[in-house]
This record gives sequence, C-alpha cells and structure tokens, in this order.
Amino acid sequence: MEGTSFSVALGSNEAFSAFSRLSIAVLLTDPRQPDNPIIYVNDAFERMTGYSRAAAIGNNCRFLQGEGTDKRDVDAVRTAVAEGRDVSVDILNYRANGSPFVNRLIIAPIKGEDGTTMFFLGIQKELVESDRGADNQISTDNLRLIQRLVQRDLAMILSSLRAPSTDQTPVQLGREMEALPRRLETLQTVYEEMRQARRVSDKRDTIDLGALLARVSAAIVHNHGRAGLRFAQSIETVEVTLDRATRIALIVSETLQNAFEHAFGHEDFGRIELNLTRLTGGGMRIMIGDDGRGLAGNEEWPSTTHAGGRLVRNLLEGLDAKLNVVRGAAGVVVLIDVPVELDD
Repeated sequence: MEGTSFSVALGSNEAFSAFSRLSIAVLLTDPRQPDNPIIYVNDAFERMTGYSRAAAIGNNCRFLQGEGTDKRDVDAVRTAVAEGRDVSVDILNYRANGSPFVNRLIIAPIKGEDGTTMFFLGIQKELVESDRGADNQISTDNLRLIQRLVQRDLAMILSSLRAPSTDQTPVQLGREMEALPRRLETLQTVYEEMRQARRVSDKRDTIDLGALLARVSAAIVHNHGRAGLRFAQSIETVEVTLDRATRIALIVSETLQNAFEHAFGHEDFGRIELNLTRLTGGGMRIMIGDDGRGLAGNEEWPSTTHAGGRLVRNLLEGLDAKLNVVRGAAGVVVLIDVPVELDD
C-alpha cells in the first residue's frame, strides 16, 4: 500500500506510554466529503478540547481556531492538506469553553492502493511547559513515532472500509465507521503490549501474542458477552513481531466480534472458543469456534460485502496465512494457520 512501506523504530517507551494512556488526541477526516469533515475522534480529543464527539464529527477542524490563531499556521495546514502531504505546526486553538491552548498538531494522509488520499490522520498534543526547551525535540519525536505507527496500521483498516463499488452511500460508510473505535482500541492494546515488552527488556522487539489475544478477547467478552453465552480459551505463549501481532490481533478481534454478534441470533445460550497453538512444523494455528446457528448454505465468510470481511482478507494476505471455515453439525469453526517461524 502506497505510503505505508516505511519501517517503524521501536525505541521509545515514552511514546507508547503516552498513546496507551490516551493522552494523545487522535482524529480522522474524510477529504472525499465536502469540506473534509471529522469522522472520528478519540476520548483524549474530547478531554483536550471540551468538544464531544457529537459536536466534532461532521465538522471541519477549523472550529478549533479563534481570534488569536496565526493565519500562517492555518495556511500551512490548508496547503499541506490540498497537496496531500504531512505537516506539523504548533497552533493556537480554543476549547469549547473559550480558553486557548497551544496545540502541537501533526497531520498525515492515509493513502489507498492507487495513491489517492482516503483520509487524513491528525495527532494532537497540548503543549505544556515541560514540552519546551531541551525536551521539545523529544516531544516531537514521540508524536512522530505515534503518527507512523497509527498511520501504518490505520491504512490497513481504513482501506477496507471503502467498498469495491463506487456507489457506497454516506449512510453505508457511516455504518462501517461505527466499528472503528473497537479497531482503534485493538491497536492501542497492541501498543500497550509492546510497551510492556520493552519495559521488560530494551532489546525485545517482539510481543507475546498469547497475552495480547487474551486482552483482546477479554475486551470483546466484556462488551458483548451476555448471560448464557460461555467463552473458553486455551492460549499458548508465542512471540511474534509487532507487525504480525497487529494483523493477528485485528483478525481475531473481527472474528470474535462476528461470532458474538451473529452466531446465536437472539438465543441466550451457547459457547464460543478461542485457541492459540504452536504447530510442530513451525508457525501457529488459531481456532475460533462456536456452536451457534451456523452459516446459510450460500453464505461465505469472510464476506467482501462487509468492511470486516474485507479487512480480514487483507490482513491474511499480509501474513501469508491460510484460513479454513468448517461448517460443523452446530456452528462454525474458523482455523487460521500462520506459516512463520515463531522466533523471527
């Protein structure tokens, strides 16, 4: 994917820590819609600006500007967006209550396979006294690290939101965007696990996939579990690189989410299972199964008619993984084999 082939240096626990505590504001805008409106903001954006998601989404970012905002900073942002390139400025913005703050803003395009800009990613941090002087470059470098990580990983996700057909309506796209917070939370969990791994050893550039998947599944069970639905997991310790951990975590999140939402309909009982196993010949196998109502005779999974299905297919290609869907006597079993060395 154009614009996302760069490597990411994993040298800053401080950057991971800042992102994982949600002290860094993240927003997305859609330049294909009139006036490039905001389509997503995280919790940190709400806390930093005082504007709710409802107030921000659908509006251009200029509502943060005010009487004291330097026109040169505004022009720098406007020009970079028009040219589809990165820009970084320290700009005076205003909160919902009218109070000013200096916003260190990085904007970067997220491009599709054809090189066109699908979305713009905004990374924001309020500048405080400790960010000035000798610490200024450290602060900027940390934001750049976060930008590269999120830009790369969001490109994988957001490229799947656009349907292959050109007649996708804003309503359809809006529905696809509803799952974006969960996907961003999965990315955040990956970054938190990397921070934890590097806290244990500064030379460690791998993640315990087992621990990561346990956290991902726990979040889904917490949000979507209900009385009568049993969840069981058997997870071995497997060390993988950050890129592979990100892809696998997103695949498992999409598959588990689909099982909880669709496997049982309105039934209040059933079983969902997650297993992660080392393969004797190298690599790993992930199994996600349920004993629900199963797939219809002509139904395929993952389906390219939905963003989640397209995302899973794209992520699998990046792993060179093999997916098998088994229709059992009851329910569905998804098997994912990742043919890689576990210690690479």
